[in-house]
Amino acid sequence: MKSVAIIGAGITGLTAAFYLKRRGVPVTVYEASGRVGGAIQSIREEGYLAEFGPNTILETSPKVTQLVCDAGLAARRLDPDPKAGARYVVRYQRPIEMPGSPLGFFTTKLFTARAKLAVLREPFVAPRRDGKEESVAEFVVRRLGQEFLDHAIDALVAGVYAGDPYKLSVPQAFPKLGQLEARYGSLIKGQIFGGRERKRRGEVAKDRAPKFSFDEGLQVLPDTLREHLGEAVHLNTAVTRLTQTPEGWTLDVREGGQQTRAEHSAVIYAGTAFKLAEMEIQAPARVHFAPFGEIRYPPVASVVLGFRREDVAHPCEGFGMLIPKVEGFKILGTIFSSSLFPNRAPAGHLTLTSYVGGERFPELASLPPAQLYALTCEDLRVLLGVKGKPTFQHSVFYPKAIPQYNLGYGHYRELMADIERKVSGLFLAGHYRDGISLSDTIVSACNVVDRVGEFLKATPTHRQEAPVPA
Repeated sequence: MKSVAIIGAGITGLTAAFYLKRRGVPVTVYEASGRVGGAIQSIREEGYLAEFGPNTILETSPKVTQLVCDAGLAARRLDPDPKAGARYVVRYQRPIEMPGSPLGFFTTKLFTARAKLAVLREPFVAPRRDGKEESVAEFVVRRLGQEFLDHAIDALVAGVYAGDPYKLSVPQAFPKLGQLEARYGSLIKGQIFGGRERKRRGEVAKDRAPKFSFDEGLQVLPDTLREHLGEAVHLNTAVTRLTQTPEGWTLDVREGGQQTRAEHSAVIYAGTAFKLAEMEIQAPARVHFAPFGEIRYPPVASVVLGFRREDVAHPCEGFGMLIPKVEGFKILGTIFSSSLFPNRAPAGHLTLTSYVGGERFPELASLPPAQLYALTCEDLRVLLGVKGKPTFQHSVFYPKAIPQYNLGYGHYRELMADIERKVSGLFLAGHYRDGISLSDTIVSACNVVDRVGEFLKATPTHRQEAPVPA
């Protein structure tokens, strides 16, 4: 019976395993840590629900919606409070609501008249045709001007990637921006005409995609997928070596201090790029995995604080606030978690989730929790009028948080595709390849399931595959 090994029990690995099992393919998920979900972490304590990784899933593809239904979670899905649609960007040391309409853009205090004129000129800026890979900063300054970069895009990049707009690549990190310019000659024209094409494909732009979570946080999704998979998920189980054989793959596995081997027809690697670089892989084809260790993952700390409602001057009715570097604050941004979804804080209290570190201040992410709480409270005092001590505080440090799709990242993607062509039965999927958002990784998992299915159909069955003692 043909079987598939899946390395990594993050959302990519679990989704791939879930759908392969539904197709009748035996799967084994190997997870080196003691929990499923990867960066997703939801904790319920003292009446607070804290999210330490992502806070929402974007419904950008029908595949995301289908996974929720197939996993039996439609009844537990939570959509945001309708009043939580406002998003804020900090300028002049205070959060200013982002405009939601063309009229709102021209009346907002977020941008000067000069920046607004630059947006009006954007459809008349000639598109770049020389094929040069641009950073996000280069692209935005060329089309919209320096002010738009400093006071809007820099904040967006910090909120999405915890990254640096001068390093991130447009075609790799924000490919649709480059595609809009290439096809329509303008971002504004592309937004208008490109929306019709997305509608025909059943896709939604990320800035307009519905957001959702679950009644007990995003951890509900990986936990539910694990329940469906049952004993197929092996925690505290590290794959130390992959060896390609004429019949498939042999995995050297360390589980509970015991070394074993397992035989599988195919392998999906759904971990991180830096762990892929460290893995020993033996195959007849000459391929190199060490370069994946060069991919940058900056450190990020997630800081969740609870406050009494009367101790926060700002109404905090909205999604949250992003903070440009030029404003001089330590935190990258804050999500108004308890305004976004119900039951995130006790009655009469607020939950605020802030992020520290990234490419902007990597040295701050590893500070002791007490110092993280102090610097976060100081910034929130100025920005939101917070006073008094937190009624809840918790932090999680991610030493390597988010892969940076920096200039030249296309080389790594080409290398991944080359490896899959040369090494039969090894498949690569996840946030280091197909996009960093949860919706991107779900779609990545669904797509790799299709590729694996085609591979298994074309592969003859040689033998029964099962773990054997090393």
